[in-house]
Amino acid sequence: MRIAVAHSFYGSGQPSGENEVVRDQVRALRAAGHEVELFAAHTDELSRDPLYPLRAAVRVAAGCGGSPLRGLREYAPDVVHVHNLFPNFGRSWVREWKGPLVATLHNYRPLCAAGILYREGAECTRCLDGDRWAGLRHGCYRGSRAATLPLAWAGRRGAAADPLLCRADRLVVLSALSRRIYMRAGVPGERMALVPNFVDAPQRDEVRPDDAGRWVVAARLTAEKGVLELLRQWPDGVPLDVVGDGDLSDACRAAAPSSVRFLGLLERAELRRRLPSWRGMVFCSRVYENMPLVYIESLAAGLPVLAFAGSSVAESVHESATGLVTRWEQPLAPVLAEASARFPRLRSRCRQVYEEHFTERAWTSRTAEVYEQARRPVHECPVVS
Repeated sequence: MRIAVAHSFYGSGQPSGENEVVRDQVRALRAAGHEVELFAAHTDELSRDPLYPLRAAVRVAAGCGGSPLRGLREYAPDVVHVHNLFPNFGRSWVREWKGPLVATLHNYRPLCAAGILYREGAECTRCLDGDRWAGLRHGCYRGSRAATLPLAWAGRRGAAADPLLCRADRLVVLSALSRRIYMRAGVPGERMALVPNFVDAPQRDEVRPDDAGRWVVAARLTAEKGVLELLRQWPDGVPLDVVGDGDLSDACRAAAPSSVRFLGLLERAELRRRLPSWRGMVFCSRVYENMPLVYIESLAAGLPVLAFAGSSVAESVHESATGLVTRWEQPLAPVLAEASARFPRLRSRCRQVYEEHFTERAWTSRTAEVYEQARRPVHECPVVS
């Protein structure tokens, strides 16, 4: 199959799992025998233009500019797969593309200026529920009303007016929770396909003895990831490693008991090599998430997960029996004791779930089915406001 992949790469100053996912998926499609062309826009390159902020704002607000349409017509693919258009591609060009089109919904940007449905310490669905200008009032994108204005204007009419949501023949979601949220926005469930991301399994012979018996949390040290709240509750004397960095790094270090080690940022390959060594992964995000790579990498490593309720990871842990789900109001020490007793028996279960749902082979098979589905139907836009 001849496949065109369109993606606006986030800047290197904002480490992005989406960028890694797109590169991995292009590689996987080529390895499966498909002909793949990547149509990319790179923030690192474009932002050298002094007028870039203004151009990007206009592009986001109006949906015009930054179109890959000419290149797509020359390439003549069997299907176009869109990942991220923000902020370097416009959105209006998708209406002009007449061939099959698939889009992966990596986040909630069409529904929320911040893209994560989170504000001031809690989930926030005000824009999703019809208060279209709430994000502007609160400056939800980068804490700035000026920066939020283009996104608020683009989303002022909700999902019904989003060109990509309306035009795509198939929409890929990464979790059942994401599917429910987009259905709540009016996107018909029959147009969505659940295809989670994949990761490669780590080498099994690279266990680090200095990690043994320790818990690990791997996340940006920002408010929505919940690491600061976790450290404030973490029992003194229980070993924990924190992988990551961010705006709350100093606050996290100040809140942490002496049994916590801060490892800083680790290369993705290094983290994956070390995952089998730890006792368990703690997933403490305060937002819905989609299906973060760190969860899938934990399963691939046979590492059970202690997840806090409210995220897609907590739902998956509960449904797949890959760990334990707790709540913020529960005392953490007895939960950790219970998890420590149960997790050794769950390692093989985690690997089984990974092999069944999150391998490269599983992803390429499901994605090929989605492409074939996109090539068959012709739909009038059924998105409702």
